[in-house]
Amino acid sequence: MNDETFLNEPVQVIAVFKGGHHPCQPIKFKRASGREVNVTELGLRHPLPHGLKTMHAFDVTDGGTDYRLVFDSERLTWHLTMEADHYE
Repeated sequence: MNDETFLNEPVQVIAVFKGGHHPCQPIKFKRASGREVNVTELGLRHPLPHGLKTMHAFDVTDGGTDYRLVFDSERLTWHLTMEADHYE
């Protein structure tokens, strides 16, 4: 990600939970402004230790902008923590 903007924005996420290498995959999310973002590609998914719990970070893109979504598996909430211009 380049030209990153760091955020802590609660978002509503539609995700698919299934087996395999990607058991959870965000499909779409809605920002606080009401803007909906369709995820076209899932990049890395990695755990983030946060005290005694683990958060799950998902790097995704809509083809024009890159985003990092973080899932709190204890509180069952999602936050948008980063946004950046998409460079190929």
